[in-house]
This record gives sequence, structure tokens and C-alpha cells, in this order.
Amino acid sequence: MSKRHDAMHPGRRRFLQSTALGAAALPVAMLGAGAKAAEVGGIKLPAAILALQPVKSQVVPITDDERRARLAKAQELMGRHGMDAIYLDGGTTLDYYTGMRWWTSERLMGMLLPRSGDPVYITPAFERSRALEQIRFGHDVRTWQENESPYALIAQLMREHGASTGTLGIEEKVPFFRSTGIAAAMPQAKLAPATPVTAGCRAIKSPAELALMQVANNATLALYKAIWQSLEPGMTQQHIAAWVDAGYARMGLRGEASINVGTYTALPHGSREPQVIRDATPVMLDDGCYVEGYQSDITRTFTLGKASDQMKRVFDVVAKAQRAALAAAHPGAAMESVDAAARKVIVDAGYGPGYTYFSHRLGHGIGMDMHEWYYLVEGNPRKIEAGMCFSDEPGIYIPGEFGVRLEDDMHVGADGARWFTPQSPSIERPFG
Repeated sequence: MSKRHDAMHPGRRRFLQSTALGAAALPVAMLGAGAKAAEVGGIKLPAAILALQPVKSQVVPITDDERRARLAKAQELMGRHGMDAIYLDGGTTLDYYTGMRWWTSERLMGMLLPRSGDPVYITPAFERSRALEQIRFGHDVRTWQENESPYALIAQLMREHGASTGTLGIEEKVPFFRSTGIAAAMPQAKLAPATPVTAGCRAIKSPAELALMQVANNATLALYKAIWQSLEPGMTQQHIAAWVDAGYARMGLRGEASINVGTYTALPHGSREPQVIRDATPVMLDDGCYVEGYQSDITRTFTLGKASDQMKRVFDVVAKAQRAALAAAHPGAAMESVDAAARKVIVDAGYGPGYTYFSHRLGHGIGMDMHEWYYLVEGNPRKIEAGMCFSDEPGIYIPGEFGVRLEDDMHVGADGARWFTPQSPSIERPFG
């Protein structure tokens, strides 16, 4: 249930703000000997973490042919939705279509994709050579100097495509100051959300995308199991931070995890307060990693040693709700119906009404961004389509006592939904 809405945004969910490591935000090559050492930052790495192995051999990157098909689908959707072109900033969607990994700043760098023909890239003049290093689709690169308006350049491109009075779709993550600048430069044109195109492509995952997400989910679950096997009462969040960074580094990945203990598990996104692992106290471990840009998001709630009867009961109710959501997620089902299926189990067990104890939506779309289209939430009648992926994460949170959330990502096929990872079997034995 990560708070992050963009691809591994550094610092957004780091549970250890004061650590000297911060390795999850760094390329593995920059970790030096830390990825192999038996100790990191003065914290000993347990055998289960040291046993984690690289996943590189399992990773098959997205091909250029698949990206060409994505561009073609985008242009088909643009025609269907009456758009003459769409504008994308640097970021996840540009990466999705082109493989370019260029993160936006106050300087406009992006791509204009017309309804027909090759994409056109707009970049600061001094960045042209760096952009050319990554461009693989089309050869038209337009540059602007620091004393020139990039918005005027976009307006010029629209005129060249005979669309100066047409409709330009704007990617939803383009900053407001940028979209208003574009609008001012082409007052006769209409600006519209490009979401029917961008989400229309990205929300439906290909087999290659599902394979990358499977590797990411497997890696996160393997790391969580290694952490659970190694925890001892008295350990702190600093221990887990070191293990997470080193564990993902050993697998050749980057990722994060939040850990919350005891009464803090009753807060869906936990707390930054220092916490210590205690025997027979609930522990909630959440977040994920990314593989070739594709995300995982898994939550496990467990105890070290014996759990109380109340904890076991709550766990069992949440597990039943998670299974009900999985069964309800199939092509043609309304997205709100999946939330309703899980919520009914929880309310019928006495943890209601509504959002009283299950205080958030059932799930979110997931893919290249950890949170993306669409949401499994009351009030969303959109129909599920084959190829969509969501988190399935019901929870019960009892203020001042404890909370339980179980989260696995699921992908929807023609015959229904399946989890990428096996459901947690019990609060005392979360990995069987």
C-alpha cells in the first residue's frame, strides 16, 4: 500500500529518515562492497539476506518492437478520442513509449506524438546530444535556447501538422505551469486530458510486462521472507533498513520497505516514530521494488512467536476478504464491486460499517508506477479488462491496538484474476 504515486520516488516512503545508507535510491554499482559484505553500516547481515541471489537471468527487457506497437496503439486511440496529437513530459509514460528515462524539471523536455507519423522530441538545445543518446523512434529533434519559449515551439509543431486549431492531449502529470504555457502559445487550439490514450495503453499489460512484474513480486516476497526469518525481539527499524537495502542490492535491484510495529500497525501508512520489534506484537512490512521499471507492492502482517486470539481472528477475516476480492475481479466486473466484495466480508465480521475499520480503498492499479490507473474503490463503475493489474489489499485497523493488512498484486486474465504471489497463510507463519 505504498504512498508513492511515481516510480520509486526517493524519500516518499523511506521509514528510516536518519539512516546513513539510503542505498535503495542508488544504482547497485554505487553500493560498492555493501552488496556483498556481511555487515553494512555497522549492522550485521543475517544468513537469509546473504543467501539472496541476483535475478538478472530472469529479466527480459521490453523490446523495441513492443514499444513501436505501443506508439501505434496510442495513435489509434488518439483518432478514436478526437486528438490531433498528445504531449508527454519526461517521466514514466515517455519511458513506456520510447524507453527514454528522462525525469522532468522546470526546463521542458518531452515528446509530441502526432496522430500519424513519427514522434517529435522537444529539448533544451544544450541537452540535444544527451537526448539523441536515447532516442530510438523517429529522428525529429527540436531544440530551444534558454531565452526562447518551448511552448512556442510546440505551437509551431502543431501548425506543421495542420492542427493549430485542433486538439492537443496533455499527459496528466504535466505540471500546471507547463500546460498553461502551452495553452497560451496556441489559443485557437483545444487542450484535453491525454489519459484516454496513456491509460488506454498502459493499463493493459502485455505478457512481457507481466513477466517483469512477476520477477519484481518474487523478489519482494523473497526479501520479506528473509527478513521474517531473521528478526529477533529488540531489533529496530535501522536493522530492517540495512537488510532491505543490502537484500535488494544482492538481487541487483532497488526497492524500499516500511516497517511498523504494535499500535503503529493500526495506522495504514504507519508512523515515523522510532519502533522496536517485540515478541507477540504485530509487525507490518510493506512496499516493493522495481525490475526494468516495473513495480511490486506487497504487505505482510505477522508476529514473532504467538499471536493473540484476537489477532488471529482479524488476520483470518482480512485473508477471507482478500480472497473475496480476487474472486470478484474478472473482465466486465465493475471496479467498485471488487472493493464491495472485500468490504462486505469485513463488515459482516463486525468491523464496520463502511470505512470504520477498513479505512481505505481495496486497491490501485500497478505497473510502471506503483500507483496508477485504475482504482478499486466505491463509486468507480469502470469495467475491468483482461490485462489489468491491481493491488489487492484489504485491512482492519483497530485504533490504539493493532492493524492487519494483507497485500498481493493481481493480474486479470480472460478467466479471472490471479495473484503474482501466494497469499499469506497465517499471522504466525506468514510464508508457510
